[in-house]
Amino acid sequence: MAKVPAAAAAASGLVGGFAVARWTKKRPLGGVVLAAAGAAAAQQWRQNAGPKTAAALSTAYVAAFAGSHPLAKKVGAWPAVFTVAGGVGLASWAFADRRRAA
Repeated sequence: MAKVPAAAAAASGLVGGFAVARWTKKRPLGGVVLAAAGAAAAQQWRQNAGPKTAAALSTAYVAAFAGSHPLAKKVGAWPAVFTVAGGVGLASWAFADRRRAA
């Protein structure tokens, strides 16, 4: 069975966490989605690229979540979430997923 790439898991966690929090009006529930996807991505990052890269990408994931809040004040909520999700997805592909495919 094919694995979901870590880039997809990370980007989906950011988008999905926001969507769940927004539509259910329960921020902690969105946090559960965010954390679960982040943990799944981190596990794959560790397997594909090692612990240092996994730590760096995990930090980027958390920073993207935090950075989406001030960015949302400038560009809007959804554009901010899609922007940071794309950035984390790209970083994940470049530093972990691409290694696995090579």
